[in-house]
Amino acid sequence: QVQLVESGGGLVQPGGSLRLSCEASINMFRMYGMGWYRQAPGKQRELVAFIQAGGSTNYADSVKGRFAISRDNAKKTVTLEMNNLKPEDTAVYYCHVAGGAWGQGTQVNVSS
Repeated sequence: QVQLVESGGGLVQPGGSLRLSCEASINMFRMYGMGWYRQAPGKQRELVAFIQAGGSTNYADSVKGRFAISRDNAKKTVTLEMNNLKPEDTAVYYCHVAGGAWGQGTQVNVSS
């Protein structure tokens, strides 16, 4: 059974930084694309960043230049570094394995 466990959310002031981590219990983790998604209250879940098995990445336009996704295949983790956070980044952030499971989500609040 695939499990994804996120950590690292919290409250931060505008302009601050947070680092989200997702630990995956997946066989052959290195063969899967992994993504971070977010859902703000009253809005649909949206893609934030995605990293392919080969390491190529893509980002939502709203976070380009501020967020960075990376993966460690040996540790089976995927990380989202978030810098220059804005109030509109406030949401529940979810880790997702392409075509499969979702994590339980971690709350990010950006507020002064």
